[in-house]
Amino acid sequence: MTDNTTRLDHVVLWVNDPVASADFYERAVGLPPVRLAEFTDGEVPFPSVRIDDESLIDLMPHSMAERMTMLPGAAASSGHPVNHICLALPGDRYDALRARLEERAVPVSTVSEGSFGARGPATRSFYFRDLDGNVVEARHYD
Repeated sequence: MTDNTTRLDHVVLWVNDPVASADFYERAVGLPPVRLAEFTDGEVPFPSVRIDDESLIDLMPHSMAERMTMLPGAAASSGHPVNHICLALPGDRYDALRARLEERAVPVSTVSEGSFGARGPATRSFYFRDLDGNVVEARHYD
């Protein structure tokens, strides 16, 4: 049977150094890299990090902007990060993420409670920036 449920497949973030960004997302955020060796070997244009079995964050180098020709003006989005992306984690992984970020002296926001998301009000959430200034929200619902 074919599953026709609409899902988020990937988000593309503009980054200065894809290797450093992949390292940050792996070590600080806990998301494993995908195609990192292939990127460093020059075989693929960008690496990614895996959110879950069905979702990725692509780490697109700013140098690729001129190749963004899928829509008129697409290259102009280079350097303009989205407002933020949000990662929903189980409570224990949420706590571990915050601890890893604090260990690495990554500034984090205060914790808020009850902010609305895809599954309704979150128990807790906080924000931080990656190496390129992209804002990431972390939350849990349990």
